Amino acid sequence: MRRISTLVLAAIVLAGATGCARRQTFKVPPRVDLKNFELIGVIEFDSSSAGELGQLATRRFTDLARRDQGLVRIVELGPTQVGSNPESFRTIGGEHGLQTILTGKLTVSDVRPDLSIAASLRSGSLSAKVDATLSVQLIEVASGASIWSRSASATRSVAQVSIFSAGDYTFDADDPDRAYGELVDTLVSQVSRDFRVTWERR
Repeated sequence: MRRISTLVLAAIVLAGATGCARRQTFKVPPRVDLKNFELIGVIEFDSSSAGELGQLATRRFTDLARRDQGLVRIVELGPTQVGSNPESFRTIGGEHGLQTILTGKLTVSDVRPDLSIAASLRSGSLSAKVDATLSVQLIEVASGASIWSRSASATRSVAQVSIFSAGDYTFDADDPDRAYGELVDTLVSQVSRDFRVTWERR
């Protein structure tokens, strides 16, 4: 009886191993094919933070979104002012021969410095927490309608925070890549997922 049980157990293990061996990784194409939209305009993302953070987020998003898309024609429109009125999108689209326009907004919270330093220290440098949300949408020029949108939020530590003996602190974001690079990359990776190749085990 024990020998039969052992054989049955061995058969189950072998069957499980065989089943696992049959699982394969498949390439899943991007959910949104940007080539279908012909010429795409990209307006520099609006940012609630001073400095060049909007420009950084726009560049990172554009690079990652088109990475798996092959040849995609994109016109960089810079920090163009555009309202929610559909006519404004038609005007910009007509000027540049665009079918669609990508817009985005990066909202960054005030930094939350960690003030727990030794009483003997008169000054020092430390990191701080910051929350951010990136929202991006693809607008159809002809109708002004949003045909795709996605947003993501994240919290990260940022550098270049200085605290002084009086309890005041300053945050220097003149170098947005150094200060916010990891945070922006995290948001961009999440928001651009529909434009990228993914892998799935079956």
